[in-house]
Amino acid sequence: MRHLIFCLTVLATAAGLVSAAPATAQSRDDQQRARAEMQAGNTMSRRDIERRVVPAYERRGYEYLSAEYDGTARVYRFKFIREGNVIWVDVDAASARVLRVSR
Repeated sequence: MRHLIFCLTVLATAAGLVSAAPATAQSRDDQQRARAEMQAGNTMSRRDIERRVVPAYERRGYEYLSAEYDGTARVYRFKFIREGNVIWVDVDAASARVLRVSR
């Protein structure tokens, strides 16, 4: 049975169905990058940005779910939900300016 699971995993990885690197490794890298950028003075802290962005959407009836940092773009992506509809709000990490809202 273990051999079968191993073979299926190898085949799925080779077919591109399973990522070779776990998602937690990617998010850990982004967290480290976000911290380094903040310490260097290039970006604001996530908490500071949350204090500016989240209340504006909560006043509109959205519930704040989570946020991720994209170190390449230097953008935080905030996830909100209202009445079953999810939106993502991309925010510049240096200025806390909302760049884009997508549904």
